[in-house]
Amino acid sequence: MSTVYPSTIAAPVEHEIVITKSRFITTVAPVADVADADRVIAGVRKRFWDARHNCTAMVTGVLGDQARSSDDGEPSGTAGVPMLEVLRRRGLTDVVAVVTRYFGGVKLGAGGLVRAYSTSVSETLDRAVLVQRRALTRIGVDVPHAEAGRIDNVLRDWVRHHDAVLGDTGYGSVATFELWVPQELIGALRADLASMSGGALEPLVGAERVVDVPTG
Repeated sequence: MSTVYPSTIAAPVEHEIVITKSRFITTVAPVADVADADRVIAGVRKRFWDARHNCTAMVTGVLGDQARSSDDGEPSGTAGVPMLEVLRRRGLTDVVAVVTRYFGGVKLGAGGLVRAYSTSVSETLDRAVLVQRRALTRIGVDVPHAEAGRIDNVLRDWVRHHDAVLGDTGYGSVATFELWVPQELIGALRADLASMSGGALEPLVGAERVVDVPTG
């Protein structure tokens, strides 16, 4: 099977819960790197400038090997680390979470804070659309324009059934379809292309790279 990397999310999501009169507003967002995550955090802090805490956690890097968190004034270990643990358990990377707390006047205690911040991030991620990442190989398929419509339909059906992704289509002297295919399925694609075209179509195998694969 092709290598499966940590997933990310497709778009920012915001969700609010209230626990013992305190408001916990969570923002999770996909990011490209640490600097991008810092920009998201700065934007949330500017928006919720009057909140008592804006606690943060982020995981970045293709392998999810970079992580940072901040309790932002909450007792040490009660906010940022529990938030980070949720991101880790979900197998995510290139994502930042910010939990904004408006204090409601009732202290929650260390255990209560850990549960509140963990739950805030978990419930928000439940509302996010996941994007899986896989190491896939680029395949080009040159098709005469007269056949492009038929082959487009066939390839769309093929990628749905083979854990592959259809990329951009280029139009020059011929239509060039781009597919991202697990390496072990290139042989199957070659055979299927030959079958659907009477041997006229041949895959042009390119480089392998990590590709976002939306779920659902």
